Amino acid sequence: MRRRRFLAAIGGALGASACGYALEGRGVSVDPSIRRIGVPLFRDRTGKPGLDQRVTREVIEELLKRGRFAVVQESTGVDAILEGELTAYNVVPVGFSDAAGQTQASRYSITLAARIVYVKAGEKEPIWSNESFSFRDEYDLGDPANFFDREDQAIERLVQSFARSLVSAMLEAF
Repeated sequence: MRRRRFLAAIGGALGASACGYALEGRGVSVDPSIRRIGVPLFRDRTGKPGLDQRVTREVIEELLKRGRFAVVQESTGVDAILEGELTAYNVVPVGFSDAAGQTQASRYSITLAARIVYVKAGEKEPIWSNESFSFRDEYDLGDPANFFDREDQAIERLVQSFARSLVSAMLEAF
């Protein structure tokens, strides 16, 4: 009798654990043969000086944080290549204030978009790609004398978040 109860309890526990929901993409979809990734300088179609270098640097740093790859800024002698083209950089006022009877922009939205292709060396079909990968941030204008400093800080935050999101999207199975 004890044995039946024990088996029934085990069967019930197994049955209860078998039902429910699970995420589809639970693991990392990294080809184990990829050990060295090339990340050449992103092409820049935005006209924002230095943006291509900042984005490329942050993407390389984010890949290195994963600890699985050697990452170089070239496209030869590598197992996979991550190529990017910065397609849009936009700064748009989103908040306004009234000063001395005049309406002025006081908060800005900053958006960066890129075309990304991650491909195994020697293959035509990409492992992952996105024609319009974008990220957005906002910043307050504050004192007009510090406008460029605030924009520069916002760009740095934006580029870091952009790189983190990009590397997660291309390496994780979601």
